[in-house]
Amino acid sequence: MKVLHVITGLDAGGAELQLAMILRRTRHESDVVTLYNPGPVADMIRSRGTPVRNIGMKRNTELPALLRLRKLIKEGQYDVVHTHLYRAQIYARPAARLAGTPVVLTTEHSIGETHIERRKMTRGVRALYLASELFSDATIAVSDIVSERLVRWGVRPGKITVIPNGVDTDGLGFDAEARDRVRAQFGISPGTYVIGALGRLDPNKRVDLTMEAAAPMLGEKCKILVIGRGEDQARLEAAAKRIGVTDHVIFGGYQSDTTAMLAAFDLYVAASLQETFGLSVLEALASGLPVLYTTCPALDGIQTERARMVAGTVEALRDEIRKEIETGPRPRVADSKVFDRYGIESVVSRIDDLYEEILAARPRRARRRAASRRAAAAPAQASPAGPPPRDAARATGNNAS
Repeated sequence: MKVLHVITGLDAGGAELQLAMILRRTRHESDVVTLYNPGPVADMIRSRGTPVRNIGMKRNTELPALLRLRKLIKEGQYDVVHTHLYRAQIYARPAARLAGTPVVLTTEHSIGETHIERRKMTRGVRALYLASELFSDATIAVSDIVSERLVRWGVRPGKITVIPNGVDTDGLGFDAEARDRVRAQFGISPGTYVIGALGRLDPNKRVDLTMEAAAPMLGEKCKILVIGRGEDQARLEAAAKRIGVTDHVIFGGYQSDTTAMLAAFDLYVAASLQETFGLSVLEALASGLPVLYTTCPALDGIQTERARMVAGTVEALRDEIRKEIETGPRPRVADSKVFDRYGIESVVSRIDDLYEEILAARPRRARRRAASRRAAAAPAQASPAGPPPRDAARATGNNAS
C-alpha cells in the first residue's frame, strides 16, 4: 500500500518523533507532507529514506492550502492518507476525500481536558474538528483517556481505535559512555546528581514547578538539565531567576539523541498539568531511570517500582525529589513489565493492519483502483535501470541509524 502521512510540522515533539519511529518500521511505502516548519525531525526522516515535502503554509487560515494538498494527494495516488495534529487534520482530511483517497484516518495525539495542542478548546475549534472528522474513516486514540475525550467531543465511538504510542526499548537503553559525553558537553561533573526534564517547552509541562520544588536541594552537587525548546523558554528562564536557581538549571536546547540525554540524568521528573499519553515517562523508564510524574495515562493500571505518581504541588514534589536525592543514583534497570504493552514493533503492526482492514471494507471499485496503482508501480520497482527501489533506500537509511 502507498501511504501519505500529513502532519502540521516536524519540529521536535512527541507526535513528530512517534511518526519518525513508525516510518522506520511500517511494511507500507510511505511519504510525508508538512503544512509548514519541517524542522529537525524532517531531516531525520529524510536521512532514513522517506521523502518529506512542505506545502509552506504561512497562517492558520489559508484555504488554497487545501487545494494544494488535494492536488498533491491526487497526483500521488495514495491508498491511505494518515493525518497527525489538529491543523493537518482540518486541512488534509477533506483534501484526501476530495482527491478520492480510499482510506483516510487520523491519530489523535494531544487532546486534553481544556486544550488541544496548546489551542484552547473553543466552540469554533471543536466545530472545525468535527466537520473535518466527517471526511475520515477512523481515528486512532493513543490512550483510553484520549478515546473518552474524543467521544465527549462528539466523535462516534465506533470510529475510534485505541493504539498506544510505541517505545523503542532497545534504542533507549542506558549508555554509560553517552552519559559521560553529555555531562562533559554541559559542564556537569561525574558526581553531580542530575534531575532531568525532556520535551517541548510549553506551560503545560510545568518545568517551573520542578525548579521550585527542587530549589532547596540545588547547588554544585545537584543540577536540573532541561532538554528541549519551545515558546515557554523565556518564561522558564525568568522563573529560574526569580526562584534563585539560575546557576543550577541548565537549558540544553533541542538535542536529537534522546538516548544520550536520558543517560545523563539520575532522576526524571514529569510535572505536566495534563497529558494524553506520557511518552517521555516511558522513554525515561526504558533508560532505567526512576521517574516522578504528576500524570501519565500510559501507566494507568500498571504497577512499577521505578515510577511514582506525585500530587502536583511544590511540597509533594519536593518531598519525593528529596527522597530520591538522599537515596542517590540508582542502578539503571528498565522495568520490562511496562514495555510488554508498548513495544514499537507491535504498535506499528497494529497501525498497518488497520489500514488494510479499512481498505478491505471499501467498495470493490476502490479496492480495484488501489490494486491497479500497485500493479502500475511494480514494473518501475523491478527495473534494473535507474535509482534503487524506495524500499531499499529506506532500509539503507534505517541500518545507518
